[in-house]
Formats: sequence, C-alpha cells, structure tokens
Amino acid sequence: MSVMDEIVELFTRRGAEAYFGERVTMAEHSLQAAYFAQSCQASASLVAAALLHDVGHLVDDVPEDLKDWVSDARHEESGSAWLSRFFGPAVCDPVRLHVPAKRYLCATEPAYFLELSPASVHTLALQGGAMSASEVALFELEPYFREAVLLRKWDDQGKIAGMKTPSLESFRGLIESLVESRGSV
Repeated sequence: MSVMDEIVELFTRRGAEAYFGERVTMAEHSLQAAYFAQSCQASASLVAAALLHDVGHLVDDVPEDLKDWVSDARHEESGSAWLSRFFGPAVCDPVRLHVPAKRYLCATEPAYFLELSPASVHTLALQGGAMSASEVALFELEPYFREAVLLRKWDDQGKIAGMKTPSLESFRGLIESLVESRGSV
C-alpha cells in the first residue's frame, strides 16, 4: 500500500467526522488548509503539511465532543511522528509546530486571539495559552517556525462550511513526490 493509499484510508475512515466544534468535517478542514497553502504558492512540502497537519486526529482516538476534552490531545506530536515514517522535516516539522504556532501568534500578534474560533480558544487553554517571552524566543529558534506560522494561519482559515476545494485524490502526485525512503516504505 502506498503512502497516499494509507492517507486516503485514514480520511475515508475518519475524515467525515465533525471537526471538533467547527462547522466542517476533518477532511473539509484539511483540504481547505491545503487549498489556502496552494493559493499562496507555498512549497510542495508546505502544501502537504497543510493537508496533513491534523493527521494526528485521524490516527488517535479522542473524545468527539470538544466539551469532553480535559487535556490537550497533542495531535501535532502524534501526527508528526506518524508522518515521519514517510516524510522529511519540511513536512513533519510544520505539522509538529502548528499548535505552538497558535500560542506564538497569541503572544506576538495581539489581534490574532480575537480571530480564533470558539473551539480554538477552548483548545488554546488546554495547550498552555499564549507563549511567554522565553517560549517565543525558543520557538523562533526552530528551523521551520515561519512555515508553522503560515500553516497555522491556513489552519485557522480552513473552517468554511460548504467551501469547494480540490479533492484529496488531486494531491496524490504531490504527496508521492515528497515520500522519502525510510526503510519501511
């Protein structure tokens, strides 16, 4: 089974589920984030990261109702770990950093918090809130922090009910072009 076949299987199995307090499904959210990345002429790696940024939600079991979340699901870490079996840091690191990027933006762009959806505000509290000055400085040392900030903004945009996007299958060539030999592929 190819990497893309595994991704399609995950999206087929779980992608139609509601996206935790938002008006879109997980698949719609992911496809919208990838669409916004493509619209900004992002690199292929960053488009893939946008498409797959929430794969941790597809591979982990978490409560479906956001009200039942009492701790952070850490989906960015499980998603990045899952992706690292197939992709290099240009895909995996923005995924790993997209939650810290929300905390970073809350600390560095005061108006950003006001743009968050109620569900994102709820998860922000579970994720530690806005970064401290020392956390901001450490985050800015991450090689892919700028890409993670871009990804975060596309993530926030990707919550539009009824929006038309390219299909998951339309990303097959892009995804397959980025797969790195890791021994298990």
